[in-house]
Amino acid sequence: MSKESELPEEPDEKTKWKQLVVTPDDGLPPPVCKSTFKIKFPQYREKYLRAAWPEVNKVLDKFGIKGSLDLVEGEMRVDTTRKVWDPWSIVSARDFVHLLARSVPLLQATKIFNDEITCDIVKLGKGRISKEKYVKRRQRVVGPNGSTLKALEILTNCFIMVQGNTVSIMGPHKGVDEAQEIIRGCMNNVHPIYKLKELMIKRELEKNPALANEDWSRFLPKFKKKNVKRKKPKKIRKKKAYTPFPPEQKPSIIDEQLMSGEYWMSEQKRLKEKRRKQKDGQIEKTKERKRKRKAAFQPPKEIKRQKVEKKQRSAKEIAEKLKKKKQEATSYES
Repeated sequence: MSKESELPEEPDEKTKWKQLVVTPDDGLPPPVCKSTFKIKFPQYREKYLRAAWPEVNKVLDKFGIKGSLDLVEGEMRVDTTRKVWDPWSIVSARDFVHLLARSVPLLQATKIFNDEITCDIVKLGKGRISKEKYVKRRQRVVGPNGSTLKALEILTNCFIMVQGNTVSIMGPHKGVDEAQEIIRGCMNNVHPIYKLKELMIKRELEKNPALANEDWSRFLPKFKKKNVKRKKPKKIRKKKAYTPFPPEQKPSIIDEQLMSGEYWMSEQKRLKEKRRKQKDGQIEKTKERKRKRKAAFQPPKEIKRQKVEKKQRSAKEIAEKLKKKKQEATSYES
C-alpha cells in the first residue's frame, strides 16, 4: 500500500468548518468553575419579561442553566449549574437574555441556542453626530415602510430589529457580518442601497459554480462620490488680522466716572444726571419715530419731463416728403 492511500480524505469545504453537535448523551463532564452573566434591561421591558419569565426558565432548564430576574436592580442573570451538558450554552444564554432586553420576541430569541445561528447587537452611536443627522440615518436603515430593512433581511437571511439606539441581528455568521457592516456604514453616511446592490449581484454569482474561484470585482458596480453642496452657515465669521499683541484693556466703571467727572458727584446728583441722560435719549427716539411716520405720508417728488426740440426742416426736404406720399397714393390706387 502506498502512503497516499493511507492518508484520510480531506473533508468537503462546506462541512470542513461545521461545528460538532453536542447532545446530553455524549456525557461531557460539568464545568469546574461557575460562570455568571448579568444583563441590564430598560424599564419598559419589565412588564413583558415578568409575564414571559416562566417560559424563559423552561428554555434555560433544557441546558441546565439557572436564570433569575431582578426587578429592583433591573437586570437578568444566568448561572451555570452541575447539570450543564453543553459548555457553550452559557454564552448562548447570555446572548439570549441580551436579545430579550433589546425587545426581541421570546420565540425568535430562543433560536440563538442553535449552533448555526449567532447574534450581534450594533450600537448606532448617538453621541457622535447631531440629533437631526442621527434620526435621518437611523430612518435610512429602516427605509420607507420598512422596505430597506426587509430587503436586508432577505439578502442576509437574518432577523434584524431596530430598537432605540441599537440594532439586534440574528442569523448565520456570514449574514450577521454583512448586515452589521451595512448598518455601521449607513450611520457613517454611506447609503445602504449601494451595499444592497452589491449583495444582490453576489447572491446571483454564488449560484454559478463556474465563477466560484474567480474574481468578482469586474461584476460588482463601482459608485463614484458626488460633491453635494452643503448648507451655508447662518453666521459667517470673518477672520481678523493676526496681531501678536493682546487687545487693549477696556476702562473700568470707576475710570469712566473719573473721565466724565461723575466720581466726585454725590449720589443724588449722579442719579439726577442719569435720569437726564435717559430723558434726552427718549426725546431723541420719539423724534426719530415721528420722522419715520411722516415719511410714509410725504408725496414722491415729481419728475419733470424734458422738452424735445423739434428739428427745423428746409423747404426742399418738405417738398421731397410730399412727393413721396403722392407717389405712394397713386401706386395704391392703380
